[in-house]
Amino acid sequence: MVLPADDDTRPTGGTRPTCVDRSAGFDRSARVPAALRRAVADGLIGEDRPLAAFVDVQGVRDGVAALHGAFAHVPDVLHTFAAKACALVPVLRLLADAGMGCEAASPGELRLALDAGFAPARIVLDSPAKTRAEIREALALGVALNADNLAELERVADLRPPGCASVLGLRVNPQVGGGTIGPMSTATAHSKFGVALRDPGARERVVEAFARRPWLTRLHAHVGSQGCPLPLIAEGVAALHDLAEEIDARCGRRQVTSLDLGGGLPVNFDGDTVTPTYADYVSALTAVRPAVLDGRYRLVTEFGRSLLAKNGFLAARVEYVKDAGGRRVALTHAGAQVATRTVFMPRAWPLRVSAYGPDGTPKDAPRLRQDVTGPLCFAGDVVAHDRPLPELAEGDLVVLHDAGAYCFSAPWAYNSLPRPGVYGFAFRAGGVGFVTVRPAQTLREVSQESGLAQADALLDGFTDPSRP
Repeated sequence: MVLPADDDTRPTGGTRPTCVDRSAGFDRSARVPAALRRAVADGLIGEDRPLAAFVDVQGVRDGVAALHGAFAHVPDVLHTFAAKACALVPVLRLLADAGMGCEAASPGELRLALDAGFAPARIVLDSPAKTRAEIREALALGVALNADNLAELERVADLRPPGCASVLGLRVNPQVGGGTIGPMSTATAHSKFGVALRDPGARERVVEAFARRPWLTRLHAHVGSQGCPLPLIAEGVAALHDLAEEIDARCGRRQVTSLDLGGGLPVNFDGDTVTPTYADYVSALTAVRPAVLDGRYRLVTEFGRSLLAKNGFLAARVEYVKDAGGRRVALTHAGAQVATRTVFMPRAWPLRVSAYGPDGTPKDAPRLRQDVTGPLCFAGDVVAHDRPLPELAEGDLVVLHDAGAYCFSAPWAYNSLPRPGVYGFAFRAGGVGFVTVRPAQTLREVSQESGLAQADALLDGFTDPSRP
């Protein structure tokens, strides 16, 4: 049965009924088949709904608990969730209820964070191209803000109101190098983010900027996540710590009071094992710079993918199968519109694919090398190339694992495909229960989003007939 969505819109922090969750005895590999079978039975996925997304509620809570546990010995930490990883209000509210803050990288994400119930003091705004209006709003709300560059810092100084409650910081680029995925590496020599610390004169300008502004108390750096090994991430954190010590020494006072350790953990897309863990991350920091964790500086973290990726999956119906060039091709409804990175960078972002029958039970058939493709009208829309899978047939289902981050809330609108429904699931006394996180988009809503109300605007919408 599909459970009704929780209509409680109170900010987090109030008393809520606690649901009994029976998933603790299930490992992740068992949760997915159980949830899929029930989703098929309840009509959440099938011929009329050929694509759907699912969030493991207990898995998310377990991830947050693991994060807090790894840092339990650190005196003062604010763990924020990078909203871009899953920018859905019910998911954000779940994370807030579990004890997370929120990192926003756009005015839209800031709005979502506020609507999800995060207190402004537990939100960090990191957008690299903030307008004056965005800065004013953040400062008026008391949201923490990291300026991306020295020019933005001047704007903040001009717009900062008397008695401003916002914690204000500056993003620096430690230029420690990139990982294995170039576009995901943010601490390279030519990165667009932050003040490039190793450029001539840049470090001195940063130190001077802090010395002239007693209200500037936070340093922020982001090395990257996927494709970045832990030693590289730790090197970036150590560089941030060194700069904070230098600033405090120059100022002759406790100027920097917090360090924002941007970026997250790489995710293992090869299997169900969670590696590296948050404990591994803490160990890497301890090995390189134990003083980061001694409590002198308040820490802020910004994990996203590592909290959600393994706690979500996509299920898609196989619409057709055919052979082309000696290889089987399965045409499904999950392609680049939901797995954009996988389609365009398959080696960097491979997703595991599993085969299920129409009733949601795992397929038990000889394996055949197959391409699993999506519905978009371009040849490269392939989510799995030459993958050995049980032979797929029309009406079967494929599951894309580890899709809980970046796949649900940032669909690509190519071919005007409707966004899939997103459902949260939990194991209760009566079995698997579902709630709607985001309803499936209707075709009418697609048209409305594409200017339906202004359909005649280009024909007779101009007040001056002489205008082209």
